[in-house]
Amino acid sequence: MMQRRLWAKVLAGVTVAVVLISSEPVAAHSPKEPVVIGHRGASAHRPEHTLLSYEAAIAMGADYIEPDLVSTKDHVLVARHENEVSGTTDVAAHTEFADRRTTKTIDGRPVTGWFTEDFTLAELKTLRAKERIPDLRPDNTAFDGLAEIPTFEEVVQLAQRHRVGVYPETKHPTYFDSVGLSLEEPLLEILGRHRVRKAFIQSFETANLREMRSKTRLPLIQLITFGGKPYDWTASGDPRTYDDMVKPQGLREVASYANGVGVDTRRILPVGADGRLQPPTTLVKDAHRARLDVHIWTIRNENSQLPLDHRLGNPASPVYPRATGDVMGFLSKLVSLGIDGAFCDDPAMGRAVISGRG
Repeated sequence: MMQRRLWAKVLAGVTVAVVLISSEPVAAHSPKEPVVIGHRGASAHRPEHTLLSYEAAIAMGADYIEPDLVSTKDHVLVARHENEVSGTTDVAAHTEFADRRTTKTIDGRPVTGWFTEDFTLAELKTLRAKERIPDLRPDNTAFDGLAEIPTFEEVVQLAQRHRVGVYPETKHPTYFDSVGLSLEEPLLEILGRHRVRKAFIQSFETANLREMRSKTRLPLIQLITFGGKPYDWTASGDPRTYDDMVKPQGLREVASYANGVGVDTRRILPVGADGRLQPPTTLVKDAHRARLDVHIWTIRNENSQLPLDHRLGNPASPVYPRATGDVMGFLSKLVSLGIDGAFCDDPAMGRAVISGRG
């Protein structure tokens, strides 16, 4: 295996990553070193869920790249954060698809737009990706119109060429089951056919993880938001919430079907009413006692995405919300608490923090 060495410098809020190749065989990371997960690729630098974004994440030192998965009409898995794609593609400019705009109920709430399950893969491939949050990441708009929507299989093939892992998430599995486009079977088929060994499979719901537990030996991750509950619990009338899931008893139950939890950073470092960090919770220790790994989401560079005590610069400046804050200091605090991985919009920043602690 070729060694990938990365040096990341943070100069005036700009991350510069240089990747060199050597012939020394080396593991991607030590057994106790947290993994760096390229969140939707390198979404701080390229429009999310594109091969451009995944390629950038790999170059920046990500151990895993993360595709969120939804289905097309002809049951092909593609990488999109949501099945509604007007915010991440140019579909609204395609007059031939104007009549496909509709309103659907997704996980109990109405959503209006264009949905992947109403398009064949060939039709989706005529669309081009664009930056989802241009006000926050205006530089990414330079790449608008350049990239197609990638299939999950294309993402897996890219990861295998570069010897990194994949970290797919099943999006809205209960909904996709209800329209006859189950996500789990094609997901496991692609991973099996390509003999993927370096992967995590994640979901905010519980039933599909339980279903996959008997069908794969790959590690499964139960995602946990700061509030709310899994939608399959809502659909079945289960009164429990994610708050119950993070209690010691709830974590022991998660450990019966999953290998880890993927949690909002506020589950570990709460944020007070003043926007500043509070003392850490016991979640990392409790999860480790239940023999669960802990991965955190999402580490973002921008001031507006950080706790108040890790923001930098002049709040009166019009660019302050999107200016780079003390993201390295924030991530370092989380790493010091014993986390096992971090979803990072800027994988080079994550790599710099984690490699710098070695």
